[in-house]
Amino acid sequence: MALKIGIVGLPNVGKSTLFNALTRTAAAQAANFPFCTIEPNVGEVNVPDPRLDRLAGIAKSQKTIPARITFVDIAGLVRGASRGEGLGNQFLANIRECDAIAHVVRCFEDTDVTHVEGRIDPVADAETVETELMLADLESVEKRLAGLQRKLKGGDKEAADQARLLEAAKAALAAGRPARSVPVAEEDARTWRLLQLLTAKPVLYVCNVDEASAATGNAFSAAVAGMAAAQGAGSVVISAAIEEEIAQLDDAERAEFLESLGLEEAGLDRLIHEGYRLLGLSTYFTAGPKEARAWTIPQGASAPQAAGVIHGDFEKGFIRAETVAYDDYVALGGEAGAREAGKLRAEGKTYRVQDGDVMHFLFSS
Repeated sequence: MALKIGIVGLPNVGKSTLFNALTRTAAAQAANFPFCTIEPNVGEVNVPDPRLDRLAGIAKSQKTIPARITFVDIAGLVRGASRGEGLGNQFLANIRECDAIAHVVRCFEDTDVTHVEGRIDPVADAETVETELMLADLESVEKRLAGLQRKLKGGDKEAADQARLLEAAKAALAAGRPARSVPVAEEDARTWRLLQLLTAKPVLYVCNVDEASAATGNAFSAAVAGMAAAQGAGSVVISAAIEEEIAQLDDAERAEFLESLGLEEAGLDRLIHEGYRLLGLSTYFTAGPKEARAWTIPQGASAPQAAGVIHGDFEKGFIRAETVAYDDYVALGGEAGAREAGKLRAEGKTYRVQDGDVMHFLFSS
């Protein structure tokens, strides 16, 4: 299941520094001027999950393959981006291709780093970006509605469904609310996604704080957390500069450095886990002598849907799944022990996969 998260925000809030840390590279140039990032930088990141290494050890797997998320470092939006200010049109197109938005807001004071608006107010910054995205969506909705008129006159049902959803989005946007505030019925979900509205995407606010605030946050990040809660969005506190340092350390040094800062885990790990929660995702595993692998699925996915993440033929020809809960697999020393203890179950097409399930699929070709 390919996942893409776009990193957005005003210029000079720490987006590229965060991207460098996420991808453990210096691929994104971090500089103190707007529009340093012109073409989006793209990097794939392992999803941290200590369960995978535990399973690999028990199964004596030759390889471990973690789940992956793609992050896209999108250049800084500015006031007027919806009208093409800065590099607005290009940036908005890049956001449309993402599944979710990691919205970085500046929650630190530093006279050496300029702010495009000349002040530090992360809530106002977030509102500036959200306003530009809503204006861009409103323009897109109006153009789409105009383009559907001929089909609507001809009684096209698909066009009618699109128009109904577009009108709902238009009403919300005109009232100053993002498209994600529109309730969407399950049967409309696919059509809604195809509209590719910027403000329909889930948002995770990333509060970029100074080093001293990395463990506890500060007044700026607290204000952002309150705003996020009111929106039903997520938020996470990170010091991008610290995370970039951590990314260059080996595991032992990393653990020691985190402990010295009073942090139980790296901020980037928290960001990825919060991203999974925000997107309603979970993980199941396959484990054997050749490899142990983590697979990403939507929460509540059926066994055939989970099989389809490996290969479409697995879903089409699904017969059954052999399933062991992670805790049972570990406690009983692997698949053989789970089978002997009666903890390995045969599950059919209606089974809803649980986070941490260790699975094998039987299918007909």
